[in-house]
Amino acid sequence: MKLQPKNRWYLVVAAVLFFISLVAGAYAEPVTRLSGVQPLHSLKKFYSIPNFKIGGEYEFGNEAAYEFGGKGGVTLESLGQEPLRTAYIAVGTPKRNGNGKIINAVVISPYYSGDSTFDYFFWYDGQKGNAFCRGAVVGPGKLIDTNKYYVIFVDALGLWGASKPSDGLGMKFPRYSTLDYVQANYRLLKDKLGVAKVKLATGVSMGAIQSYVWAILHPDYVEAIMPIGGMTAGDPVTRWLFQLMTAAMKSDPVWSKTKGDYYNLPKEKHPNKGMMFGWSVLGQSGLSFDFRNKQKWDVVKKDVFYWEPKADEGTKLVKKGIDYDVNDLLYRNQTIDTYDINDQLHRIKAKTLIIHVKNDQWLRYKMAKEAAKKIKGAKLVGFESPLAHYAVFRGPNMVMIEVIDFLKKIDTK
Repeated sequence: MKLQPKNRWYLVVAAVLFFISLVAGAYAEPVTRLSGVQPLHSLKKFYSIPNFKIGGEYEFGNEAAYEFGGKGGVTLESLGQEPLRTAYIAVGTPKRNGNGKIINAVVISPYYSGDSTFDYFFWYDGQKGNAFCRGAVVGPGKLIDTNKYYVIFVDALGLWGASKPSDGLGMKFPRYSTLDYVQANYRLLKDKLGVAKVKLATGVSMGAIQSYVWAILHPDYVEAIMPIGGMTAGDPVTRWLFQLMTAAMKSDPVWSKTKGDYYNLPKEKHPNKGMMFGWSVLGQSGLSFDFRNKQKWDVVKKDVFYWEPKADEGTKLVKKGIDYDVNDLLYRNQTIDTYDINDQLHRIKAKTLIIHVKNDQWLRYKMAKEAAKKIKGAKLVGFESPLAHYAVFRGPNMVMIEVIDFLKKIDTK
């Protein structure tokens, strides 16, 4: 049958529209953006790790067994997705051995809700976040001197520039662990950046947790660690806190109705209220209670969640609902349930300086003291701050003398 000109035109238009829909799908905006600090996104680079197994078991002491993730883990490719993606910002001066491999790397792992752009924003010289930290930490002539070191700020599996549930799988995404965070970025350093030796692994909060893990998974690869406000196991208080946050997020009617399968809806109709509720639960004890008690209610109520807010109630939470995805943080919260490396701390060969906020209400100073006892030669220094856990960003500058002395010992090795 011969098509009439009108019908041929219809088929051409239909084909063009179909092609456009395919292209639009391939380049659609992600549910959450790829960088926490959007103006710094251009600094970030991405790397894919084919056939990385997420959520598997790690046989400590046998690095070959978890070269590309733990035993029994699930690859994203097996779920019809692109390979695992991670991201980083690299600055500084690489020093190379006779084989051309970098031997002066410093890896800075991200905190719970952060990424490489956030850490860069707070710590790199000249950024607006320096003021909160009482000065820059990374940069030419700074504590972590980019004239001496090749500094790599990394993202972590599950959020921002790395592969994450909100990329499309939602609650079908493999459940990952803190060990997966580190092992994925180990592959980045080894395969993409050509790093043969890490002089220092550091970071705040969840970044500190990863610092411990770096030294356990790769004891001969990492020369020193400086965990700032971290922990070596999920204790009952912290697990309780994050379970409350999880319950708050799931209490959103949208999440309850869809059971987490809401990606067919526009972002403004996602469980953003639950996200705000969860952040309010977490934020309630982030600052010291003494500091909070001195604030006026008109200030505090902006951080307090209301299902039906009036005026400026809960206004500081609105951006959280926009910037984050509930499923992404549900997965992040689950990692604490399986995290316990206390029995593995003896494997750490790296020189260790632990920095901790003494009045931290989330990750208690007592836990840092116990971890220090289990790591040969480890030194613990603490300080108090009305900012409690949030003071971790200031850690290096609060105990600057100890940090300078510690880094001198690394430089002489």
